[in-house]
Amino acid sequence: MSTDAQIDRAVELLRQARHAVALTGAGISTPSGIPDYRSPKSGLWEKAADMMEVASIYAFRHNPQAFYDWLRPLLRVILDAQPNPAHYALAQLEATGCLKAVITQNIDLLHERAGSQNLYEVHGHLREVVCPACHYTLPAADLMDEFMARGTIPRCIRCHHIMKPNVVLFGELLPWATMKAAQMHARAADLVIVAGSSLEVAPAGDLPELALDNGARLVIINFMETHLDHRADIIIRADVADVLPRLARPFLPSRPETGSATDRITLGAIGKISSSGDVKMGE
Repeated sequence: MSTDAQIDRAVELLRQARHAVALTGAGISTPSGIPDYRSPKSGLWEKAADMMEVASIYAFRHNPQAFYDWLRPLLRVILDAQPNPAHYALAQLEATGCLKAVITQNIDLLHERAGSQNLYEVHGHLREVVCPACHYTLPAADLMDEFMARGTIPRCIRCHHIMKPNVVLFGELLPWATMKAAQMHARAADLVIVAGSSLEVAPAGDLPELALDNGARLVIINFMETHLDHRADIIIRADVADVLPRLARPFLPSRPETGSATDRITLGAIGKISSSGDVKMGE
């Protein structure tokens, strides 16, 4: 079946849905210039000998300098990135009422910048830094700007412990309230659109199964195979930045807005969010 025909089928499923939910992964942000995790030769996991040496909570506690050395170039890429048409398409679908929630595994803030409102960032975000010792939380802007400019690792102003971006590292707990809300939407969903996720990291990658077990339909838009391909109604092996705007177009009164060169912002322009809880992140 052609990509055009697959998109037409997905449009019909979305038209019939009463509670459609999107689950996005790193692949939705690769068109914005942010590398994903597992794609051959381009993924972050492929470019490090052992990501557990830098991107786990154990590694952060034992060698925070290595963590921040790894984070610095990635943070620069994220700060320079702009939302792409896929991000805007999901925000527009939400604005029209066709999409009830966006659940993302990404920490890059691009969904929020594109205008998504009912957004669940299950792996955390870069708006804040948090002290692992006393749990004091601060907006990330000033501390991260200092780190980017001078390489100064942020320290807690209360206990002087090294602070960590409020993102979920391997072996760490997911934000409880955020994950519970995401699970609620998954259980209520009659359509799940997976966009740019390999579904390999639990428990976020297991959310579509909650929906499927309650009778939901499943659309997967991803270049790589996933463990749920055999249960999907539609699989589209194409660029999410091309597919999602085409999926959204029939529901929009006008074309989605796009970002401009002046849209680049720093972490200081982003607001605040929530605390963490007791759902374990898979490896």
